[in-house]
Amino acid sequence: MNKTLGRILLLTLLAAGIALAVIYRDRFDVAALDAWLSEAGPVAPLLFMALYAVAAVLFLPGSVMTLAGGALFGPVLGTFYNLTGATLGALLAFLVARYLAADWVAQRTGGRLKQLIQGVETEGWRFVAFTRLVPLFPFNLLNYALGLTRIPLLHYLLATYICMLPGALAYTYLGYAGREAVAGGEGLIQKGLLALALLAVVAFLPRLIAIVRKGRLLQTHELKRRLDAGEDLLLLDVRKPEDYHGELGHIPGAVNIPLEELEQRLGELGDYQERPVATVCRTDRMSAAAARLLAQQGFADVHVVRKGMVGWNEQGYPVEQ
Repeated sequence: MNKTLGRILLLTLLAAGIALAVIYRDRFDVAALDAWLSEAGPVAPLLFMALYAVAAVLFLPGSVMTLAGGALFGPVLGTFYNLTGATLGALLAFLVARYLAADWVAQRTGGRLKQLIQGVETEGWRFVAFTRLVPLFPFNLLNYALGLTRIPLLHYLLATYICMLPGALAYTYLGYAGREAVAGGEGLIQKGLLALALLAVVAFLPRLIAIVRKGRLLQTHELKRRLDAGEDLLLLDVRKPEDYHGELGHIPGAVNIPLEELEQRLGELGDYQERPVATVCRTDRMSAAAARLLAQQGFADVHVVRKGMVGWNEQGYPVEQ
């Protein structure tokens, strides 16, 4: 069997599997999993992890599997089985995408998709870690998308397994607490509060990651050097138009999007999701707020220009008005 025929066969099987998963999606719930696994005996954990991996490949909801893992195996073993099954599914989807389409994508992609792939490959495991920690990205689709890049397999696996742990722990414990509530177990209030606390930690992760990723302060002389060197850097001025064209002027080549409009106009900055961005305002207060917003939306390399246009003018660097 040649490589082309093998790809066609694999793609056909994958498409058929996804179609069947969509058709029978309503039968995929915790009760059904409990019924399937109750008769499996000692091999139930292995069967569960295999089912979780297949579910990830076929775009079935991982939340059902994770809650079921907590309900069936408890918070400790359930977390381990959930995390292992999800990582196996992520690995399979990654390998399928790499085998089926990576070469084709590398030859034919251009424009925004090519820039995105290059940006992902530049950041490497850090990008994978961010997408696993912050639940803003569809898990099943992301596994396939990352397979189209040249991220090393080991980096992908380690970042996936380690950085999915907080979410896996929280939702596994939620499944366990729900099962205990139905069964009328002891300590329901404490278990419920702990489940809510774990979910709160997971919900806070985007803000925490934004703080980590918001970028170092960029000194004005360093910004001038990078601009003079012709670096592909987006200089984002977040002042109002009257200030952008006002007394302090603006740095040549800067893009003006006022801070209050930034969230609605993020689509205009899509090419720089994984490329350097420097935010600037009069000093650095509004530009720091803009940097936090960009980091929360997944922008990977955001910097704040220290002292903003005041510092730029103090150095006597050129401005436009």
